[in-house]
Amino acid sequence: MASIQFDERKTNERPGVRAVHRGAGFSAYKAREVLDLIRDKSVAEARTILQFCERSAADEVAKVLDSAVANAANNNDIPPEELFVSACYADEGSTMKRWRPRARGRATRIRKRTCHITVIVGRYTQTELDRRNARLAAKGQTASSPSADRARRVSRSRSGEPKATTTDAVEVEETESVTDEAAVDTAVEDTAVVDTAVDEAVTEEAAVEETVVEDAVVEDAVVTDAAEDAATEDDSADESEKKED
Repeated sequence: MASIQFDERKTNERPGVRAVHRGAGFSAYKAREVLDLIRDKSVAEARTILQFCERSAADEVAKVLDSAVANAANNNDIPPEELFVSACYADEGSTMKRWRPRARGRATRIRKRTCHITVIVGRYTQTELDRRNARLAAKGQTASSPSADRARRVSRSRSGEPKATTTDAVEVEETESVTDEAAVDTAVEDTAVVDTAVDEAVTEEAAVEETVVEDAVVEDAVVTDAAEDAATEDDSADESEKKED
């Protein structure tokens, strides 16, 4: 049976960069369930685990981990990709007592527990770092992360590289304004073309309506003339019959 080795050093004697969150609003038991998942993991892997962990304590632990990584990057100039969670633990904090009314005039105690979360990040040795990079390269992955890229950008900006000048910003704004004006002019031209087409369609409809009215008038006149001719013929036929009689 393999023997279990415990770190007998006190918490304040453990090497590394730490971050502490005091008075977290949940019990130490709930925090330890999450801390056990990220112990001895790399920072990138620990962040992924906390991101997909369904326990509510994972959000607070992730904030403490980010604080420890930021302390290592800003105070000790250690890149985040070279860090791992060397130690993490939760201590019990103060417990607030509250009362809940129950039946028959009784009351039961409510214990609102708190805890203190500590996360310590250490730096990989060069041998461990080379072995880890080789293992990631075999899997087709890299050790870089968005936080590491951001840290490199910050360090690059602090080193004094030129930034965008005010003139460049003004030129960009002028270019954007010219583009907006061209878009507005195009929209106005399109609106004018549409209005012209609508006017032409309305004019054509009016001409067609006038033609239909004229045709109807002509047809009415023809029908009236035919009726008058028929009546005249009837009258002349009646007169001729009378004369014959």
